[in-house]
Amino acid sequence: MTLQIPDFTSLRVLTAGDAMLDEYWFGDTARISPEAPVLVVHTSSREQRAGGAANVALNVAALGARSFLTAVVGDDEFGRVLRGVLESQRVDCRLLVSPAVPTIHKLRVLSRNQQLIRLDSETTLAGHGPAFSQLFESLLGAVDVVVLSDYAKGTLSRIEELISLCRARGLPVLVDPKGTCFERYRGASVLTPNQQEFEAVAGGWTDEQEFVEKGHALRERLELDVLLVTRGERGMSVFSADRQSVSLPAESRAIFDVTGAGDTVIALMAAALAAGLQPVQAAARANLGAGLVVGTIGVAPVSPAELAAELHRRGAGGRGIVANGQIDLLVGEARARGERVVMTNGCFDILHAGHVAYLEEAKSLGDRLIVAVNDDASVRRLKGPERPVTPLSGRMRVLAGLAAVDWVVSFAEDTPAELIGRLLPDVLVKGGDYRPEEIAGAEAVMGAGGEVRVLQYQQGLSTSALIDSIRGPQIRG
Repeated sequence: MTLQIPDFTSLRVLTAGDAMLDEYWFGDTARISPEAPVLVVHTSSREQRAGGAANVALNVAALGARSFLTAVVGDDEFGRVLRGVLESQRVDCRLLVSPAVPTIHKLRVLSRNQQLIRLDSETTLAGHGPAFSQLFESLLGAVDVVVLSDYAKGTLSRIEELISLCRARGLPVLVDPKGTCFERYRGASVLTPNQQEFEAVAGGWTDEQEFVEKGHALRERLELDVLLVTRGERGMSVFSADRQSVSLPAESRAIFDVTGAGDTVIALMAAALAAGLQPVQAAARANLGAGLVVGTIGVAPVSPAELAAELHRRGAGGRGIVANGQIDLLVGEARARGERVVMTNGCFDILHAGHVAYLEEAKSLGDRLIVAVNDDASVRRLKGPERPVTPLSGRMRVLAGLAAVDWVVSFAEDTPAELIGRLLPDVLVKGGDYRPEEIAGAEAVMGAGGEVRVLQYQQGLSTSALIDSIRGPQIRG
């Protein structure tokens, strides 16, 4: 399966559930306490991060989608810190603030990447069910997909009602479950238990075929569109309404911490489904994200740039059209692999054989070729009001389909000097009758030790000549 990362920026995702503030204390251990047989940790740094449903919302925002979070928090300092963490990462918080309960807080003490102890401060949030349901319903008209993140803290005490509200509006609703009472999740679009949770409900199995049968049976009994079971080192299994099942192997990475991996899975699954992908395609993106997040300590979101870079690292994708903000990470990954990066730019309006030959020659100068393309407004400024003939999206798609081209990125300025100065390719290429010092971005590239090359276009091949040929001779009165 060839993976590409969708554009999530137009999507609106609502996450509802048990939000919490995760706090991490880091330090060294060098002795045992004289007061008790416990380690003494000399703390050197602290971090406060969003956890639970709040981490799902952060993962959604990191993908570029508009992320809404509704949850119950206390009228306390932890609640204010949590809101600040979320809003700093563009999460739209629609929180039910209650003076009757504290914000859920988890403190973890770590030394040398090992968690020594976790201290939880919480109380049940179930008493806020009616008010929370009302707030939840008021938000449904503004979103495309809903995630219910259940950590069994009580926020989703009326989850059956919330699922019904979503389905009545035709909204996909994905649920990350907790506990053994899966009947509460009946009718959800997607349910994402881990293997232990699945086994607690469906029972054990002796072979893979029996596991598959139990997966189909549970999906049908709960009237789910999709059941996705995450299976740790065995990857994940997807059961769909056509009684098809697909197993995706785990991504091969060093595992430092599985905290938050389920949050990443459901956030990516929701965004990918809302972007129009089929369940197995969406699960493949979720599987990729989970493989990245277990390689970090604590909860951490995954961005499209990181996903694309990981695809490229594996040689399993990562080519084609990329956002301006994603290209930096891809170039960094290429350099880390010792690859030589070549870059060129232009309007590329009506791609022809001359362009193809030019780009193939440019690619021969290195390992990766970036093509920066003028957007439509900048083409009009450069070429006149009748250009471009082909809109930006079409020009980029055609370029991305060429074997010589690795990445296509657009720019809005008259020249790509800023983009080139940021990326600093090893080789900057331009076609035509230029001197190297006349080429936009050349000074920055040469100043960084790079090379600037001028390639000659094939004679008689140009976009303007092609347009004139299509128009034919002008009839004069």
